[in-house]
Amino acid sequence: MRDTDTDADQHWDVVVVGAGPAGATAARSAARGGARVLLLDKAVFPRYKTCGGGIIGQSRSRLTAQALATIEADLPEVGFSHRMGRVTRVRTESPFVAMVDRERFDQANVDAATEAGVVFRDGANVRALADEDGRTRLTLSDGEELVARVVVGADGSGGRVGRYVGAVMAATDLGLEVEVPRRPEDAATGLLLDWGPHPGTYAWLFPKSDTLTVGVIERKGHADQTRRYLDDWIERLGLHPSDQDRSSGHLTQWRTSGSPLRRGTVVLAGETAGLLEPWTREGISFALRSGEWAGEAAAAHAGGDPAALDRYASRVQAELVPEIVAGEQLLRVFTRFPGAFHFLIAKTGFGRRYFIRFCRGETTLARAFRRRWVRTVTGLLARTPAS
Repeated sequence: MRDTDTDADQHWDVVVVGAGPAGATAARSAARGGARVLLLDKAVFPRYKTCGGGIIGQSRSRLTAQALATIEADLPEVGFSHRMGRVTRVRTESPFVAMVDRERFDQANVDAATEAGVVFRDGANVRALADEDGRTRLTLSDGEELVARVVVGADGSGGRVGRYVGAVMAATDLGLEVEVPRRPEDAATGLLLDWGPHPGTYAWLFPKSDTLTVGVIERKGHADQTRRYLDDWIERLGLHPSDQDRSSGHLTQWRTSGSPLRRGTVVLAGETAGLLEPWTREGISFALRSGEWAGEAAAAHAGGDPAALDRYASRVQAELVPEIVAGEQLLRVFTRFPGAFHFLIAKTGFGRRYFIRFCRGETTLARAFRRRWVRTVTGLLARTPAS
């Protein structure tokens, strides 16, 4: 909420727009770097966010104590199905993926930022941005104006800051989700993934402490078909959502290879920058990493280091973009041969081990694509017509 001690002072070292994982992490990182930081979000917190809430190793290793405390389930088991057929279960001795409720998780990240000295204002919608002699003026919907040495845009897909910078997305998906109360008979429910009936689609069931998060994702433009997939998945699971259960939708997107990460002293992080792994559509780890780096760079620039923002863009290009490129290539193959993917991951020891190691953060898709034979095979398959 608004801190009355700062109402008269509209000048900040860093203003972060959007208080999801990328924005809250960027704000905390910038404050730890010595910057005076304002974090804005147009929603009133705590707020609901459409998201499965899966936390893989790349994310978990970067969580604050507050965020770690919101983990509701640590899962050692996953079940795979293809077109809602027979489920093949894979179980390990130790958990490999954690589950969080995004409302609590995002609030915990904001709390960690404010403890680091960040001023947080929710219900604050940025209407316009303009460059003023190397600084950025932000105009809010109520007419208030702020000035920042650096702005970090983390206001989500289609956000105002992303449009200002000129972010260009390669593809956009529609995710639909419903949360239902967890029943006594669901006590042993593990993570379930279904490779769907339409190109590039999949469905999930993510168990939390008191709820089951059930959803599907598909390329934007097939809303009725996506809704039917969700309805069929819910029926397959034997669930019976009511009008009182949470039901929502969200667009996910990933960047083109040439999409800009900055414009002047405005930089983008997380979903706003299109930092998302296209095959799994996993974005929390990208949000946490890019948010941390953007906050560090913003503080350094505000402190007098003119090359800091360029270093941020270079680091994203070097460390995150290769994962996006690999995921995009993998998605092309998955779109053509979902049955083969199901067989590889669910039925072979190699596929099972790789999936678990990927979830634990022990390897990445980009690392696999450093091997020439992987690039060659996936490249050929991506160009092969589906049978």
